[in-house]
Amino acid sequence: MNWLISPAHAQTGGAAPGGGGIELIMLVVMVAVFYFFLIRPQQKRAKEHKNLVQSLNKGDEVITSGGILGRVTKVTDDFVVLEISGNLEIKLQKQSVQATLPKGTIKSI
Repeated sequence: MNWLISPAHAQTGGAAPGGGGIELIMLVVMVAVFYFFLIRPQQKRAKEHKNLVQSLNKGDEVITSGGILGRVTKVTDDFVVLEISGNLEIKLQKQSVQATLPKGTIKSI
């Protein structure tokens, strides 16, 4: 079976015994950096947004991801109806609500 492996690949020279520890440590450090700086903050934002969407109530003033300001007039399981001007109402998915605003914000604009 030795004829399948070339002599260059069969030799073990070049690497010191136990020299792979530094590479392993660097890999662990990189995974930790990605977790604490990318993955964990994204999970935190997603959890906050989920709580925001679940806590929507009639009368809340919100801004959507498209930049539309409105007052919530009806809330269902998946949708929310916003009054954006007088008698003009639009129906949106709850997930498109980006943030709630303090009461009276729409009147002050």
